[in-house]
Amino acid sequence: MLHRERERIPGWSPVHVTLRVRRDVPSLRTVAVVREFRRSLGEACERGGFRVNHYSLQGDHAHLIAEARSKEALANGMKSIGARLARAVNRVAKRRGAVLDGRYHHRLLRTPREVRRALAYVLLNARRHLAKRRGRARGAAPLDPASSARWFDGWRPSGALPVREAPSPREVARPHTWLLRVGWRRHGLVDPDEVAGALQAAPV
Repeated sequence: MLHRERERIPGWSPVHVTLRVRRDVPSLRTVAVVREFRRSLGEACERGGFRVNHYSLQGDHAHLIAEARSKEALANGMKSIGARLARAVNRVAKRRGAVLDGRYHHRLLRTPREVRRALAYVLLNARRHLAKRRGRARGAAPLDPASSARWFDGWRPSGALPVREAPSPREVARPHTWLLRVGWRRHGLVDPDEVAGALQAAPV
């Protein structure tokens, strides 16, 4: 999965990770795949020095916001998450073979503004793609069920706010870093109706 030497990961900086799948893989946004990945992620969202705090599944890629104590912790954590995503897809699609395209991209989030932008980008990514296809957003849309949006506590009050399902266990870890817990809020809560713009250096 690693093709070059990764930069050092400071433990105080969250990371935005993009994980791609092969072109012959079914959409990650099917209800069954989302449900299976959610169940599997709940078992591995927090392991040692690695935590998955948020995610969204798109047709051919996944976005994650994670915390890692080191580049080794990030690499090991992503190896586990990638394997779980692959097993979820193959189990649901009743297929065998490779799912991932062999690499992931990560970007450090070093400032409150960068974290806030990444949260909006990841949690509202499906809405962004819809707006891009249609040329504009068409009214308020519900929060993306193929994401961790229902566990995000930083939404600006809106009719699109998620309904917490009490019987469902969390599939994402609570943040530990200051930037992801508190710091990003300096730039305002996230409006569920906003269409997040593209992130610099993000490949999708």
